[in-house]
Amino acid sequence: MPIGPEPPQLLRHKLLYKGRKFDYEVSRLKLPNGAEGEWECVRHPGGALAVPVTPEGKLVLVRQYRFAAQGRLLEFPAGTVEPDEDPATTIRREIEEETGYRANRWQSLGKFYLAPGYSDEIIYAFLAQDLELLEVPPEQDEDEDIETVLMTPEELEQAILRGEPIDAKSICSFFLARPFL
Repeated sequence: MPIGPEPPQLLRHKLLYKGRKFDYEVSRLKLPNGAEGEWECVRHPGGALAVPVTPEGKLVLVRQYRFAAQGRLLEFPAGTVEPDEDPATTIRREIEEETGYRANRWQSLGKFYLAPGYSDEIIYAFLAQDLELLEVPPEQDEDEDIETVLMTPEELEQAILRGEPIDAKSICSFFLARPFL
């Protein structure tokens, strides 16, 4: 079975919502196997995420209020990739804005689909090392409610196993980074 692009035949397309961060559409498609039907899709420009590690080996996370979850989730710093922006540029900006740290060494951890059953969003994950705390912490975006949290890899792993509210992109990226921690 092929892995990679196998575009369906587009029979009809309807854009239902055009938003600031994503679009929502419904399309009638004929799949490569011949099946026909309607599929909904959230179109998203993608996101970039960092697994930041201090020189002491602590992970830098954020506890952020998420309205959809109606609570605070533990997450690695991340942000939406702007149009025509390289994901590495996105995450360099976001890590400083969200945590007040700057990384001097970067390594790609790969990319993955966040929820391919209904969205085309891809997360680009990076390991951020050799961190330095910025002298002047940046101002948070007005629509963000964020607290910086430092944890050892073992503490984060225990939090995941206990079922603490942690988002999937952070769990996945943590395990991608684990061999380097």
